[in-house]
Amino acid sequence: MSTRDPSPRPTAGAAAQDTARPGAARNLTLATLASVVGFWGWTVIAPLGTRYAHDLGLNAAQTGALVAMPVLVGAVGRVPVGVLTDKFGGRRLLILILVLTAPLVLLVALAGSLKSYGLLLGVGFFLGVAGTVFTAGIPFSAAWYPKTRQGFATGIFGMGMGGTALSAFLTPRLVTAFGYWPTHVIIAVLLVVTAAIVFFFMRESPTWTPVTHGSFGKLVAAARMPVTWQLCFLYAVVFGGFVSFSTYLPTYLRDIYSFDLTAAGTRTAGFALAAVIARPIGGIIADRIGPRSVVLVSLAGVAVLAFVVNMQPPPEVPTGLTFLAMAAALGLGTGGVFAWVGRQAPAGTVGAVTGVVSAAGGLGGYFPPLVMGATYNAQQHSYAIGLLLLVATALVALVLAALMGRSRAVQSR
Repeated sequence: MSTRDPSPRPTAGAAAQDTARPGAARNLTLATLASVVGFWGWTVIAPLGTRYAHDLGLNAAQTGALVAMPVLVGAVGRVPVGVLTDKFGGRRLLILILVLTAPLVLLVALAGSLKSYGLLLGVGFFLGVAGTVFTAGIPFSAAWYPKTRQGFATGIFGMGMGGTALSAFLTPRLVTAFGYWPTHVIIAVLLVVTAAIVFFFMRESPTWTPVTHGSFGKLVAAARMPVTWQLCFLYAVVFGGFVSFSTYLPTYLRDIYSFDLTAAGTRTAGFALAAVIARPIGGIIADRIGPRSVVLVSLAGVAVLAFVVNMQPPPEVPTGLTFLAMAAALGLGTGGVFAWVGRQAPAGTVGAVTGVVSAAGGLGGYFPPLVMGATYNAQQHSYAIGLLLLVATALVALVLAALMGRSRAVQSR
């Protein structure tokens, strides 16, 4: 049986006719900028999780619920946003999401100032709208490039995940330098300014046409395709793993290695940055050798490295290298999975399929912090249960990815 990646590729003639459009680089850059800022707003609570835990007297489970709450709406909201993107275009949706996020960031500051855990949870729930920026930007970016380069396009746009690195690195430092309230005002203003830049300088691809009817039908059609759910599970592991580590890592580093807020934030930023750099690399490699191979390597790496993390390697170098390798594996996987989406989604349903798959990724990032908080062994300072569950999940996903490629190989004979 052939081991070659069986993912379908466009013919040479189709690729020649479907070239990158003039203005593609500019619009991809602006979409990535919008994603960076949106991700910063989405993850504004997590870098201050240890502060909230101290000020509000939260235990590990409560802290886990708090940092995971924005991920919930960011996940569920991606499904309707994907459908709306097909209808109204990524540009309009990006503007709307950024504008809606700005006042929510200010409400986070208000809830934190009042030291109200309930209010902070409620605002964090609605803050999840910022996480839908990803779903609006993926089909927007892909539309500017041919299918043979959509792994590159979605990989570059996926670097917007770097907003989590900015959030982890800058948010605690801005709080130290300017104060709690001014920091949130700065982030809110940045969101509004970015929305204005998108409004004045970004344009839809000339090949994009709005879906004026049948949006719900396209969503149903996407949900009926087995490959949609297979890719959902894969993306839930790789992107969900990235989100959960990015949001919970400051708490993990405090509990296991006794790092303070700024030190934990710096290391979390390094983790996020490594994943951000690896994502477009995964997309580019997927364009060349096929997404299946990239995803298989990614999932194997995640399984092995999660087990190593469970062994609690000593700081600084062993732990740092382990987490950087984990971030790189997750980043490669996210780029590979969405390159797979670009090849499998029928024309006119990219937004709907993207919405479903990216929602699964968001949900994949929602539950792990809850599990980590609920299973933390305070006496032994151990997150063993949660990490071993990640090992098992990554292995299941690895088998699924292998079977997906093998079944299509048999069908193509």
